[in-house]
Order: sequence, then structure tokens, then C-alpha cells
Amino acid sequence: MTKGILGRKIGMTQLFSDEGELVPVTVVQAEPNVVLQKRTLENDGYEALQIGFADEKESRTNKAEKGHADKANTAPKRCVREFRTANLDEYDVGQEISVDVFQTGDKVDVTGTSKGKGFQGSIKRHNQQRGPSSHGSHFHRSSGSMGAMSDPAHVFKGKKLPGQMGGKQITIENLDIVKVDTERNLLLIRGNIPGAKKSFVRIASALKAN
Repeated sequence: MTKGILGRKIGMTQLFSDEGELVPVTVVQAEPNVVLQKRTLENDGYEALQIGFADEKESRTNKAEKGHADKANTAPKRCVREFRTANLDEYDVGQEISVDVFQTGDKVDVTGTSKGKGFQGSIKRHNQQRGPSSHGSHFHRSSGSMGAMSDPAHVFKGKKLPGQMGGKQITIENLDIVKVDTERNLLLIRGNIPGAKKSFVRIASALKAN
């Protein structure tokens, strides 16, 4: 069953392992999450555990959000996510989930929103090759051929073209937890994870760890 927690990406640093290896890590602050709701097959048509992270300002919440949080005896949360493969019997509404659900060496999948990079060309956005720079070439950084004029006489859907880059949900799988700091509510995860500093991330047990 999935173990999971929500957190905030703080930034990157590095540690030395016991073998003397330099390990780059991302620091995630995951102050205790709160179980807001248990979705059941009878009431909702599916099973999931809904948890919240980071208190929201009272001025930014409405009555529905306050009422939902009151059932769990907590404040409305800024970040609310669901874990569909969690074992519901292990949790109660209002229960706090801290970083000690994970241990050093656990494999996790981290989901976040990638940094937005604005409107970019096909070379930067899709890693396409540029044209020659000299010898009278007029093809440098444009998109290239759009397809035959006679057949199919249109551009296929999904063709890689310039457009908005970044700002999308991304999941990086099978990352190692290097250290769990229960005193400061920190998780140190090997490598980089999606998102800008102070952005919210979802950390769950790796689905393809084996």
C-alpha cells in the first residue's frame, strides 16, 4: 500500500555518504499533514485518502472549505491531495502524518509542477536540431517541414511545435530518500525534483520500485 506525504521544496544541498560519496539531495519540508477525509466506495465510488498541508489564511477561505476542515478539527489547507492506494484502515480523520512514515533508503515517486519557461521555440522546447549557420542557409532555428502539401494536406495533431513550455505536472520515479530528519520535519531526497523553490510536492511510495 502507498505511503504518502505532502511537502514544500526548499532547495538543494549535498551530503557525504558513509562510503565518502558526495550525494546531491533536495530538501523537502513536510510539517505534519492532516487526514481531511476518507473517500469510500459506497459514498464516492472510489477509495482514497485525502490529506492537507500548510494552513491557509482565513481571509482566503470560504464556508465550504472551513466546514470541510472543521470535520477534521484542523484549519483549511493550501495544498490538498488524494492517495488512492493508501490503506484506509490505518488512518483516522484528523490524524497527523509526519515524515517518519518514510525511512532512509525508501524509494519514492515525487510529483510537482515544473518551472514555467514561457513561450519557447522547438529547439529549446523539444530538443530539435538547428539548421546550418552559413553558406546562404535561410533555415536556422525554425520548425522545419510541416508535412506534404498534397497528402495529407494538413499538419498532424501532436506535431512538436513552438509553444508554452513548463508549468506542467511532472512525476519523477524511483528516487531514494537519503535522510529523514524528524526533529525539523525534513526529507532529503537524492537528486532533483520538479518545481521551483517553495512549491508544493507530493511524495508517495514508488509504484515501480521492484
